[in-house]
Amino acid sequence: MTTIPTSPDRPRRADAVRNREAIVAAASAAMAEYGTSVDVREIARCSGVGMGTLYRHFPTKSDLVEAVLRQDFTRWAEAARHAAARATDPWAALTDFFEQALTGYARHRATLEHFALTWAEPDREGIGQLRLVIDELRARADAAGLLRPGVTTDDVLLLLVALGHTVEVTDACRPEGWRRLLTVTLDGLRADHPGDAVTPA
Repeated sequence: MTTIPTSPDRPRRADAVRNREAIVAAASAAMAEYGTSVDVREIARCSGVGMGTLYRHFPTKSDLVEAVLRQDFTRWAEAARHAAARATDPWAALTDFFEQALTGYARHRATLEHFALTWAEPDREGIGQLRLVIDELRARADAAGLLRPGVTTDDVLLLLVALGHTVEVTDACRPEGWRRLLTVTLDGLRADHPGDAVTPA
């Protein structure tokens, strides 16, 4: 009976997968707290690997940042899509979307940085999904006569970016202070808010 030898590459590949997952998980946690400026040496320490292993997987810090943000942002966009699909009331769905998004921003600084820089790039992984979610929420609220006439998907995206910056600048001095500005913003988006229809830019 012939014994098929076990390939020595298999354990190495399994270790490589585990190391990569550990690096990405540690980087995600660190970037959530400190943003993309976090030192890669700290990421390597928290992931339990050496710098050589980290650089084998991610030759530059930019490669690591991109991998983490692509993963985290795509997961967030997918969660937003599922939440929107479950919601029955169009206005509540739009409101919940903003609240969940901004709560997420408060917990993950790097996501905010990434979104602010890439919101206008629909081909970016995650951004395209998010745009579809927002477009569906906007269309549903508009069809129900609840949304101020003329409001576009880009308007809602830009409002999300602006409110995200509010989260960033008020986090230290007025945590949760963004909720007041969100209420003002949503009031301005309602069809029953006094004022003219929004004209195209």
